[in-house]
Amino acid sequence: MSLAQRGRSLSVSGFLLAGAIGIISSTQTWLTVERADAGEAILVPGASALVLLAPLSLAVLALGAALSIAARVLRVVFAVLAGAASVLLGWSTIQMLASPIGSVGPAVTDATGLAGGDALGDVVDAVVPTAWPIIALVGWVILLAASVFVLLTWRGWKAGGRRYRTDASETARHDGPVDAVDSWDELSRGTDPTR
Repeated sequence: MSLAQRGRSLSVSGFLLAGAIGIISSTQTWLTVERADAGEAILVPGASALVLLAPLSLAVLALGAALSIAARVLRVVFAVLAGAASVLLGWSTIQMLASPIGSVGPAVTDATGLAGGDALGDVVDAVVPTAWPIIALVGWVILLAASVFVLLTWRGWKAGGRRYRTDASETARHDGPVDAVDSWDELSRGTDPTR
């Protein structure tokens, strides 16, 4: 089996893996705030450090599920959307790592009740990132690679979603009385026999 023929399963797997990494990492500690006032360290989860992390990760999971049955044109649309999400999340993660103090503000305010740049400067001694932002970056790279792979191979995929379509000849309505077997057959084809 060629790479193009396995394109759908590889692409869907890449989307789902990246989305799962994003969702899992959103619940994990991304940043540890060491306090200058000798208070207990403040742990900042990914969803607080990067507000778009959880919603976009869920969207990527949905795109992966939809890609498995998508028609030809939608494959390209989904690949472009997922590629844009990977670039946005990757750039946001890099920005957060470059300047983490901006990402810990809400968590520090919740923990201490202090707000504002001067107050944060007095409370925050250091912000130490964990491994989770790097793991998330790997997920975004996987998502970008899967998106590019969709754009390169989508023409070679088998037609998807056939099992979700009905043929007009199969769903022809009965003109006479309908027995119980015919009703079950119509229900199996997705037709409401009571109409």
